[in-house]
Amino acid sequence: MRELALISVLSDGRFHSGEVLGKMLGVSRAAVWKRLQGLALYGLEIESVRGKGYRISGGLSLLSEEAVLSFADLSADALDLDLRTETGSTNVDALYAARERLVRPYAVIAEYQSSGRGRRGRVWQSPFASSIYLSLAVEITGGAAKLEGLSLAVGVVVAELLAAHSISDVSVKWPNDILVRGKKIGGILIELTGDLDASCRAIIGVGINGALPAAVEIDQPATDLQQELGLRPDRNQWVGQLLSALIAMSEQFSEKGFSNFQRRWERFDSMLGRSVRVIQGEREVHGIARGVTERGALLVETEGLIAEYHGGEVSLRAI
Repeated sequence: MRELALISVLSDGRFHSGEVLGKMLGVSRAAVWKRLQGLALYGLEIESVRGKGYRISGGLSLLSEEAVLSFADLSADALDLDLRTETGSTNVDALYAARERLVRPYAVIAEYQSSGRGRRGRVWQSPFASSIYLSLAVEITGGAAKLEGLSLAVGVVVAELLAAHSISDVSVKWPNDILVRGKKIGGILIELTGDLDASCRAIIGVGINGALPAAVEIDQPATDLQQELGLRPDRNQWVGQLLSALIAMSEQFSEKGFSNFQRRWERFDSMLGRSVRVIQGEREVHGIARGVTERGALLVETEGLIAEYHGGEVSLRAI
């Protein structure tokens, strides 16, 4: 990405004149202008003021492998960390790397995703250096059947991290949406590879809105860390702490599955006790959400009977 040097200069949030930028980059002012226009493709908003120059208002928190590992309090040999400036999808990258048995957890983090994915094929908006785009590949024993509640366990540790930063009214919507005050701040995408009857690799994809540009369009009420914290988040800190929590969670999950997280889930269950509708293709069921099983299946009471619903193509909505 040839614009990276320009982004690095503008990441301080200060004004830089076209002349100064040209000298720093060794190009003409016209070339600087052309590169600035190209940054819009990455979701970056450049402010231009006559007599002052150009800036990215508020600056950017660029990722550093050293800083991430420092905040994670992990040694370099505790995981394989793959930091990418630009990629299609961190989950796809992690899936490719995890085709063979993993020696240690493998994490892909990125400044920008051109084809970020959410659950059920939805697009995940991924402006450059604005949010957290992370995928962690881990070895899980016990086969795919054991992994049913994995997205819920991930939701628990993400919600706990948000709460630890004094963000209030955090909840998780079964099976994979992270909410703050009822607005979406993050999402989870789990994918599997390997021997699904024995030891397999789980790809844990987590996206958290950091400091979304105003131009980003999201098809539901949303918030980000900057709105909730009142300042631009240090993405290295958040990625490091999230990696540490996810690695610890995966080790616990591999031993005991979701049952180890069921009580912790109840604290953040956004639908518990609420009237809901469960959508399965053309079929729709109304009832009261009654929590989840020790394997992570959704429990819904309808006319005095409680039924279990599993992930996949099931959608859950509050009434």
